[in-house]
Amino acid sequence: MPVGFFHSDVNLKLFKEPDFNGLSSLLVREDIGLLFVGARGKVITLSLDDITVKTRDYSVFGIECDNYIRMMHTLDDGRILVCGTKAFDPTCTHLMFEEGNVTMEDSFQNGRGKVPFDPNENFASMVNGNTLYTAGSINFLGTVKSFQRHGRNTLRTEPIWSWLNGPNMISMKFAEISKHSNNNEDDNVFLFLTEIKIEAQRSNLRLSRVARVCKSDLGGLRILQKKWTSFLKARLDCPFGDEGSASLVQDVFFLQDENNVTDSIFYATFTLSTTCSQSAVCAYKLSDIQQVFRGNFMTFTDSGSWVRYTGTVFSPYPGSCINDEMRASGVRTSRDVPDATLLFVKNHPLMEQVVTPITGKPLLVRPTAQFSKIVVDKVTSLDGEQHNVMFISNNSGWLQKAVWSGDDGGRIIEDLQLFKNPQPIRFLQLSRRGQLYSATRTAVAQLSVRDCSRYTSCADCLIARDPYCGWDHLKGLCAAVAGASNFSMYVTLTKTCSLCATLIIRGFNSFVAGSRTSLMVMLQCAQALIASIPHIKLFTHIYLSEEKSRIILMAVLASPTVSKQITDIHLTADVAQFLPCFPDANLPISWSFSGKILEPGPRHILLSQGLVLTPSFTDEGLYTCETVEVVKGREHKKAVIQYQVKIGRQGGRYFSTHLFPYTLIIVSFGALGVIHMYKHWTQKSPNHVRCGQCGSDPCTNRTIQGVREGKVYR
Repeated sequence: MPVGFFHSDVNLKLFKEPDFNGLSSLLVREDIGLLFVGARGKVITLSLDDITVKTRDYSVFGIECDNYIRMMHTLDDGRILVCGTKAFDPTCTHLMFEEGNVTMEDSFQNGRGKVPFDPNENFASMVNGNTLYTAGSINFLGTVKSFQRHGRNTLRTEPIWSWLNGPNMISMKFAEISKHSNNNEDDNVFLFLTEIKIEAQRSNLRLSRVARVCKSDLGGLRILQKKWTSFLKARLDCPFGDEGSASLVQDVFFLQDENNVTDSIFYATFTLSTTCSQSAVCAYKLSDIQQVFRGNFMTFTDSGSWVRYTGTVFSPYPGSCINDEMRASGVRTSRDVPDATLLFVKNHPLMEQVVTPITGKPLLVRPTAQFSKIVVDKVTSLDGEQHNVMFISNNSGWLQKAVWSGDDGGRIIEDLQLFKNPQPIRFLQLSRRGQLYSATRTAVAQLSVRDCSRYTSCADCLIARDPYCGWDHLKGLCAAVAGASNFSMYVTLTKTCSLCATLIIRGFNSFVAGSRTSLMVMLQCAQALIASIPHIKLFTHIYLSEEKSRIILMAVLASPTVSKQITDIHLTADVAQFLPCFPDANLPISWSFSGKILEPGPRHILLSQGLVLTPSFTDEGLYTCETVEVVKGREHKKAVIQYQVKIGRQGGRYFSTHLFPYTLIIVSFGALGVIHMYKHWTQKSPNHVRCGQCGSDPCTNRTIQGVREGKVYR
């Protein structure tokens, strides 16, 4: 159940100084317990345990120079490679950690091609061993961009439009394919980017791509000398938004599978190419991406279009990474690949098949949000199940904590405001200590991902279904379960024969106890539990079931919950009046009248945040507003507010003048909203999650113009 917490309610630590600005890189060093922060003209070191403790700051190339530290990477020998823009003259050096102190080398190296000249340009980089890979501009004007490997065997992309067409570099990831390969296939480096679509002439539409090269690529002997011989790219699809709008990748996190690297998953955030404000998270399996790069190629025709290549298939397969089969045929390095195959790779970098999400759709779609960064943590909850918890930042200083468990899809657990002033979160780093570090251009925040103190009751703790948390019945608080040695301290049927009574009083109708036991013990505990339930007469029936080795107690309310205070309200007959309902969570609501579901009708207009009631004298009674959430096919309800409504005549003692003025406004906007929603859904494409809300004036103006033309844009 997603709940929002504002900055003042979030238990976090914040680092900010008056002269601190231009934050441009972040590096976690758990081995020495330091967080390295690259900013304008300096590198600052903070304690990983408490970032409010600054250990030191280092001036890099002089404060007077506009030098933004864009890149920091740890090398095999423990040194940190540091590169900055240095007033459009990129320069690199190293930081060293010796005898408990961080020092800077006196020598400097040319950083051109390693970091951009422009401090605001997007680029991607990574280090494997001591080898640096970068993707970004390599000239002063920023017009020439390249994906390259630095060092003794320098390689780069071919400078032609079919390889990279106006690219915007996003992220780079390394996959150790050889670790679990049956034929000793070479390791892969993946580059995620957006670029101008090359499949259509005279098109400025940008698409998301994933490109791949092989770690041991040495370039060609005659063709593609000092160029990648393994560079292939494919379209990366995340299907959401309006037809005609493209999903643009913003960030990627690689969650590696320890047992089989090909089962590893790339999690990516996307926004739309249009002005509509909507974002999504999609996930891609490594093996699926590999399969695309083993598929059909696209070829450029004389007519200026790209079509599937149907000609001769070369051997070895173009763009393949070296493996045992190739070695057996005499191809031991890329320099042994025949010229004809290399020429084919040079002219055919684009694959026909599109890389699609593992679920066929986004894990998560969020309207009115601009997702930026993402990190993912693998968590084992009390019931023994593994959950992939996603931490997703946006451009307004908020963090979404969401979970994906496969069958359930993605769901947001909570929204956290990390920075008081709305500003884009540019960096997210997750440590093995369970600390999340985020940063904007002017501040750094530290948050424990295992902080369960925000769930203040047993009901909130369990219903949140936060994999990090469980209810400690001995201490009476919601506590972190990660690494807990004594699971008996947490609520289970077998150990305590009790769950939180507040769960039942609050109106929820299912309770999960993470225990595995015999049917006899289960029934004994159930009897003890049922006997302790307050207001037992409020329930029509109680029954038990078992699902995935978990005991589920189901209790169905015969009448609305009694836990919420009932508000007496006097309304006037035949006058439209508004009953507000503002749930804590971003969930749909439903209304009931005297225990029966209230359906829309002439006297009842159901809105997302209330009920417009035009009552008659037969409408006196108890009105209950509840949130509704469906989990694994079961409906969960929680009462938000109740109204005991009494009806009077106009001019009589029940006339509610304080509700009347803004009730008319609500009714008017509600009616317009219903009409607009009807038009929207009748034109909705069945294969896309459409844009839910426009986020800027151009989009609003387009909507108004569309209505004039008889169209509806969302």
